[in-house]
Amino acid sequence: MPDSLRIAYARGVTPGKWARIWGERFPRHPLELVQIAAVTDAAAELQPLRERAAELAFIRLEEGVERPDDVHLIALYEERPFVVAPKGHVVEAADEVTLAELEGEVRHPFDDDVEMTIEVVAANVGVVIVPQSIARLYARRDVVARPVTDVPGWRVGLAWLTDSPEESRPRIDDFIGVVRGRTANSSRGANSGAGANAGATASAAPAAPGADRRRKPQAPGRSSRAGRSRRRPTR
Repeated sequence: MPDSLRIAYARGVTPGKWARIWGERFPRHPLELVQIAAVTDAAAELQPLRERAAELAFIRLEEGVERPDDVHLIALYEERPFVVAPKGHVVEAADEVTLAELEGEVRHPFDDDVEMTIEVVAANVGVVIVPQSIARLYARRDVVARPVTDVPGWRVGLAWLTDSPEESRPRIDDFIGVVRGRTANSSRGANSGAGANAGATASAAPAAPGADRRRKPQAPGRSSRAGRSRRRPTR
């Protein structure tokens, strides 16, 4: 029976790109994707890891919330906050809004009942501020969504337990390599998140092309014009 890898992911996060690459690169090791019901509680989002129901999890943390001590975390990207309002609301005419412009509105909390909350918003009762991916996930014709410029956002990252079972670590390292953009021919050990960045939050974004290019030093005593011949004027 081939070894499988179980990945949990928070609502709104789309792991499809990485799942596709994994399937192409490791066809003998099926990937199982499990959606996490929780959307705001980091402890609940990590529950599949702690219950050993998944080896890795894409989780969403509010800005300012620290990484739990029992997990490694690779920061992937930040999500902007969006306000979801009923169709025809004044925010529809704006490209983006501030919190002050929502003063006086009934503001529903962003919690695990977000789908029901957006139903209530669509009925012209209040607004709710959610991550951009949640606004996109629950988009509908009777609501509008606009970015809010002065509210903390969320961070999405890939997490795995610091005490992951020894037998699952090679597969975990392989998936970390996929997320980091490591090629199929790259060395696993060179970019292993579990080894090189244990306990640290690291960026998964690749460096810009040419970002680390340095001019080669010239040999001592050689001029930059060394390759040019000089013709003496004839008399």
